[in-house]
Amino acid sequence: MRERISIVSSEFPWLVYKRNGIAEAYAYAGKWKHRSAYRFTLECTVYARHGLNEKGVGTRLYQQLLDELSESYVRSVMAVIALPNAASVGLHEKMGFEKVAHFKEVGYKLDQWIDVGNWQKIF
Repeated sequence: MRERISIVSSEFPWLVYKRNGIAEAYAYAGKWKHRSAYRFTLECTVYARHGLNEKGVGTRLYQQLLDELSESYVRSVMAVIALPNAASVGLHEKMGFEKVAHFKEVGYKLDQWIDVGNWQKIF
């Protein structure tokens, strides 16, 4: 995670919610693809610790991130969601993202193949 922060945060927003000095939620953006043609599209991520008592922290962080990106040169943002994940899908669609792709068994975690969906928001 430390390496990801140093790479991504040098050029793009990285927002963190801390409680008692402990990071409990974050949202960030980074390059979607490395070719110049895709420079106006970023990939974004939000994560909140499971069971976080302050409901809506992830939503507020994500909204701040999207607000910052919408005021920049960015045209669209992509979110990659491991499926099934109703909570993440619901959050992204609440934030104005639309499902644009579904890839079958392209991820592997917890000893199983998983589908991955892409959601997109155009500013």
